[in-house]
Amino acid sequence: MFNELGLSPKVLSAVEAAGYTKPTPIQAAAIPHALEKRDVLGLAQTGTGKTASFVLPMLSLLEKGRARARMPRTLILEPTRELAAQVVESFEKYGVNHKLTVALLIGGVSFEEQNRKIDRGADVVIATPGRLLDHLERGKLLLQQVEILVVDEADRMLDMGFIPDIERVCKILPAKRQTLFFSATMPKEIANLVDRFLNDPIRVEVSPTSSAAETVTQRFVRSGSTPKDKRDTLRRLIRGEKELANGIIFCNRKRDIGTLFRSLERHGFSVGALHGDMDQRTRMLTLEAFKQEKITLLVASDVAARGLDIPKVSHVFNYDVPHNAEDYVHRIGRTGRAGRSGSAFTISTPEDKKLVAAIESMLKRSVDWFEDDAPAKAAPTPAPAAAAADETPRPSRGRRRGERRAEQAAAAPAPETTAAPASAPASAPAPAPRAEAPARSDGEATRSERGSRRSKGRRGEGREPEENRVVFRDTPYVPAFLLRPLTPRKVTPARKSTTEQVG
Repeated sequence: MFNELGLSPKVLSAVEAAGYTKPTPIQAAAIPHALEKRDVLGLAQTGTGKTASFVLPMLSLLEKGRARARMPRTLILEPTRELAAQVVESFEKYGVNHKLTVALLIGGVSFEEQNRKIDRGADVVIATPGRLLDHLERGKLLLQQVEILVVDEADRMLDMGFIPDIERVCKILPAKRQTLFFSATMPKEIANLVDRFLNDPIRVEVSPTSSAAETVTQRFVRSGSTPKDKRDTLRRLIRGEKELANGIIFCNRKRDIGTLFRSLERHGFSVGALHGDMDQRTRMLTLEAFKQEKITLLVASDVAARGLDIPKVSHVFNYDVPHNAEDYVHRIGRTGRAGRSGSAFTISTPEDKKLVAAIESMLKRSVDWFEDDAPAKAAPTPAPAAAAADETPRPSRGRRRGERRAEQAAAAPAPETTAAPASAPASAPAPAPRAEAPARSDGEATRSERGSRRSKGRRGEGREPEENRVVFRDTPYVPAFLLRPLTPRKVTPARKSTTEQVG
């Protein structure tokens, strides 16, 4: 029970008003050590209540004292804006009996409102690393009075490249402080960070690292490789789940989110989109609409995979197999939260074999495959003429053009001379040369003849078909163009110089 953990009466009253009576394993193990002001390293799978594990003891410890202007008493670092905003909601829910000032420092919003809260004195600063460093560089924030540091979702910080920023912040903070470190997985880089910046931490691990919640039913579904095949498979899965209340659909690439969103919308689904390139206001409105069940499906990137507390998510669909096996744990952890059951489907193509094998290696077991029993769409029986057309391969554009030229050449009148056939032996006599036409000047050539000569040079029109052309190397054959009469050029005599005319 919460009253056995040592929390203050104000906090217990707020927890009871929120409807919670029994702490989760991570909360029961971490809160007593945090109240003793010990450094804590908390390792637990997602969806087990890690946020309350540091919010509740922080509220009890902050009941005494007040913050100074630009000098917060506690600092909480979150990898994403959504997670930071969610922690603010936890402080508002559990801190209803406290008069604490909470400042949210995230990107995508104006600095002015954030500066006003800092100037008044913020007891708690909840920030993303990038915006926090912006305030530090502007001289608007001082960290010399920070008593408690919380690093949440540390493995996600590693994936997003925030570890250098965290190291920089830790060097600015006072050496005498309490540090609470929470993560779902424990890569080597995170272990090195813990060794450097935590002082004799209490390790709290309530479940094996990189493991999924037992309340989630996990199934993999085979699909074709094309995007259309995957979209068809996803729609069949959604329509086949009768108990689907709402669900999150995860994509690896942001550009696929927009395509899939529009496709589901055209097929009549209630759907929204969420990814990192959207402006902050749109992201928050979309997430709030999903929480309030105004939309049923949310197509999202891994922005929504870490720590978002939406307890009633019934289904998770991995449209793409995640590139990082540990991201699979975080994605499916959006369902099956707070003791509820959930379902997770992962669509796998033949190209995803290595990614699936990596997930099996992390889970230390084989994944379960869901057989999609939806009947394949039968192709309509073509008409006889259409069937014959389908069986005959369609010629390429260049080949069709060559066939037209051959037809034009066959329809043209036969020339006076006959070219040597392609199968003629090398000793065959050379064809008789074409009779020479009388020489003409350029002015005597008719307009139609000049036009025909020009048209023969355009796009190869009027040329001999490719299949009728023969190249002779060691024969007395003379190409026809060499037998054409030469047209004498009219030579204009040079004008005499002025001196010659005078002399």
